[in-house]
Amino acid sequence: MREVDDELGEIKREIIESRGLVIKTNNLTNALSADIKSIAKRQQSYERRLSWNSAVAYVVFVLVVFTALKFAWDARVDAVKAETEQKTADNDRLRKEARDAQKRDEDRARAEAKAAQFYDLVRQGKRVELVEQFEAVKKEPLSKAELAFFTDAVEKAKNELAAQSYWQGQDKARVQRWQEAATAFEESLKYKDDSTIAPSVRLALADCYRHLGRQKEAIPILQQLAEGAPDREVQDDALYQLAFCEMESSAWNDAKNTWRQLIRRFPDSHYTPEGKLQLAQLNLMH
Repeated sequence: MREVDDELGEIKREIIESRGLVIKTNNLTNALSADIKSIAKRQQSYERRLSWNSAVAYVVFVLVVFTALKFAWDARVDAVKAETEQKTADNDRLRKEARDAQKRDEDRARAEAKAAQFYDLVRQGKRVELVEQFEAVKKEPLSKAELAFFTDAVEKAKNELAAQSYWQGQDKARVQRWQEAATAFEESLKYKDDSTIAPSVRLALADCYRHLGRQKEAIPILQQLAEGAPDREVQDDALYQLAFCEMESSAWNDAKNTWRQLIRRFPDSHYTPEGKLQLAQLNLMH
């Protein structure tokens, strides 16, 4: 009986120990299940965050790619636009240069034709046509050599025409055709008013004006000659005629001063004796 009781007690003890082990195992299982559930929840949360992060990263990547493409496209468009504008400007410049070159060629061809015509006038000795057409010809794009040659030819023609008109005027004056003589002298000055014979032409023109009763026009010419003529003979002739013009204009005091100036400046002039006589008469009468 004792042995049976011991075995039963042993069995009870084992049963109690097994029950405690089962309870511990159940507790451990429950704890493990709770841990697994917690881990599963954390895993789900992590996966959810990972999914969101992936989506956000994808969206950011797409935006960055599109932004980069946009900048690259804009840069390419700007480059193409700048290149197009440059080529357009180059094209316009080349067209303008071509038009300018064509215009220069046309102007040069026209200038050469006019230069050839003008040279024919030089060869033919047509002095009047040379002078009349020179102003139009020198506006053409002539070479420096052509312009210099034509200028010399025209200056020579002007001098010859001025001299020719002067001698024609002298011939008219000798026969007292004063108006025709004045016209010839005016023509001479029109051709060349700074030639070497210009002072003599002006003196002769003033003499014509005086004989035509145009003393007011003669006096300024004679005054200028009396002061600035390079030839002393022209100066004393100018003073002589000036004094008579002033007397004929009843400018008695001016005439006295002019006679005095003639006597003082040109004591050896053949006009001086008459000047003294005229001055004495003016002092007595005026």
